[in-house]
Amino acid sequence: MGRITSRHKVVRIDLDHGVSTRVEVAAVEEPLEIRVDDEVLTVTMRTPGNDIELAHGLLQAEGIIGARDDVLIARYCADTELMNVLQLQLREAAGVPATAQRSLISHGGCGLCGKTSIDAITASPAYDATAATSTLRVPAERIAQLPDLLREGQTVFDRTGGVHAAGLFGADGDALVIREDIGRHNAVDKVTGWALLQEQPTGDLVAMVSSRASFEIVQKVAMAGIPVLACVSAPSSLAIEAAERLGVTLVAYTRERRMTVCSHPERIALP
Repeated sequence: MGRITSRHKVVRIDLDHGVSTRVEVAAVEEPLEIRVDDEVLTVTMRTPGNDIELAHGLLQAEGIIGARDDVLIARYCADTELMNVLQLQLREAAGVPATAQRSLISHGGCGLCGKTSIDAITASPAYDATAATSTLRVPAERIAQLPDLLREGQTVFDRTGGVHAAGLFGADGDALVIREDIGRHNAVDKVTGWALLQEQPTGDLVAMVSSRASFEIVQKVAMAGIPVLACVSAPSSLAIEAAERLGVTLVAYTRERRMTVCSHPERIALP
């Protein structure tokens, strides 16, 4: 695994107290090229670490795989020097859908638009509606505790202040996995990839992210079969529409013991 932080000499200017030099710790950002059956699927900028989880989570979100066994081999290419390259070989039966042949760029504006995007999720052979059929109920008090629990696991953020985090929690609030990355989408891919690799049942889990909720994050959570998604900031309009259609309970502005339930509020148990 490559470095996840780096040290840089900087000049700090405080207009009230003067100028000083210091060493700043920054989160590393490097490209990861993901190849599927020797074809380049995407290049994403990420913080090195847990790359195989990231790739599994991304392929699941895109409907390319639906189970751990769909990937036969996941390994780094040893003959590249300029960037990190991860090669995945799929089962013959898995295949890569034509819709996934586009270039996947991990940012807030990627993907299709509006209703077409949501329809593409439900039409995917890998979509099993686990989130939509979940009967999970989570106390609002538990949801209110998640930002602090997530923050406790943000060791890279403590050192850099420059990464997002995503976590998966049981209904009792226990953290199962927390991952950090410079890209919020990558952090989510890492935790859903972890669940896929661990063959962890997801129908009674809650996902928490340290960012806003975009359509892509709702997509990733729904494809992983996670019924509740909480975020510390705002949701987009398409995220709310997707969560409603896909049966995901979307909780926004989760901070300071306040929250806004944007879809499927029946899963949140009030005091």
